[in-house]
Amino acid sequence: MKKMILTTGLALGAMTSTLKAQMKADSLSQTDKDTFHLTVTPPPAIRSTAAGLVVPAVMIGYGFAALNMHSLVDLNHSTSKELIEHNPDFHTSIDNYLQYAPVAAVYALNLAGVHGKHNFRDRTIILGIAAVFTAGSVEAVKHITHEMRPDGSDNLSFPSGHTATAFASAEFLRQEYKDVSPWYGVAGYAAATATGALRMYNNKHWFSDVVAGAGFGILSTKAAYWVYPWIQRKLFKNSTNGHAATTVLPYYNAQWHSAGLSVVLFPR
Repeated sequence: MKKMILTTGLALGAMTSTLKAQMKADSLSQTDKDTFHLTVTPPPAIRSTAAGLVVPAVMIGYGFAALNMHSLVDLNHSTSKELIEHNPDFHTSIDNYLQYAPVAAVYALNLAGVHGKHNFRDRTIILGIAAVFTAGSVEAVKHITHEMRPDGSDNLSFPSGHTATAFASAEFLRQEYKDVSPWYGVAGYAAATATGALRMYNNKHWFSDVVAGAGFGILSTKAAYWVYPWIQRKLFKNSTNGHAATTVLPYYNAQWHSAGLSVVLFPR
């Protein structure tokens, strides 16, 4: 029981530190505005980007280290054993839906009149790019590492796809509403953390799978926000005000392992 409590604390601490790092990174560009420095420092945008990369990169690194490092492998197995012993009959499918809750919140908030950073067209394209990055990276690593799941059902355990999707969604919510209130991001990351915990309670993933999945999800959404300005210039440079814009978006279905292109009409 002590190991279970310790591990749950580690999980919550890791996930919470992610959000704290994001909030700290956002505040970097708001400090030292009226202070004259003789030393040369990186621009705020660069400092913010670097700070935002550290935590998810460490999460991914931890996951890869746990594939072969004996102490971390032992932690995975002891955690899984503790969870099964104390919750032998536990099973839920809530995690299949909870992973999408932050995304649903973004569109629900906009419908309710609480507008985020982007309009419908832009945020939908960003979400699509993030989904492709998330699913593509997770599926590639799963088939390279061949890590067996705790329940032995297959060898696609590492990293956790549900957790990656959940944290990609949480970062999407945070990015869209961080200028409105940081509590939206807190709520999104709480839902994502719960998703990761449920994957372990369902005996579908090791602790390190969940940690790495969170890192992949966060980085995927960040990458989508980085590349979208370039895509926006390329796709919509010829569109005119008052007319609909048509574009082609990539899609990836992790459940059916299929990919393709979809033509989307966005009203102006």
